[in-house]
Amino acid sequence: MPRPLSHARIWAAIDALAARHGMSVSGLAKAAGLDPTTFNKSKRVTAAGRPRWPNTESLSRILQATGADPEDLLLPEGGAARVRNRVPLIGLAQAGSGGYFDDAGFPVGGGWEETAFPDIKDEHAYALEVTGDSMEPFYREGDIIVVSPAAEVRRGDRVVVKTIAGEVMAKVLARQTQTRVELHSFNPAHEDRVLKPQDILWMARIVWASQ
Repeated sequence: MPRPLSHARIWAAIDALAARHGMSVSGLAKAAGLDPTTFNKSKRVTAAGRPRWPNTESLSRILQATGADPEDLLLPEGGAARVRNRVPLIGLAQAGSGGYFDDAGFPVGGGWEETAFPDIKDEHAYALEVTGDSMEPFYREGDIIVVSPAAEVRRGDRVVVKTIAGEVMAKVLARQTQTRVELHSFNPAHEDRVLKPQDILWMARIVWASQ
């Protein structure tokens, strides 16, 4: 007969899931698009000392972020979780710095961390952590977006673009011709951009986000 899902067991399972994926519980919450303090020890009991349970949405998000199945959440400590993919991760603000990408837009260098991703076919995919408000209301600070250099880019796609000048931006591809590339901002408070194709080093599609 299966053991009951006690308060202590569910929190231990979250701790174990984070550890199996090489993260702290704060890192796990962040990767899932949750407040980093969601799974902190202080959140596990109320001020009156009553047990506080994680909600189903937060559990669903950490399963999605790690690529785990519900039964993976309750593997015994040290059990083998089915991590489908791990992709390199840096902050979006760092992406314009030198040494993180080659000229084709593939991640290089040793400055990347890692995050789990449910399933993807592109071995060169990578993740960027959103900073600031330039991508609101679609993505907010702390969200993780996954970018696939191998994915075909079409009009209307959400993309990450790097210019010859070294600027990295996340925009919506509004229009692309032989002479111009029109990029619309997510946030109306930030300007749209129009670039010449020769001024773009690479452009890659955003294929997934943890929100």
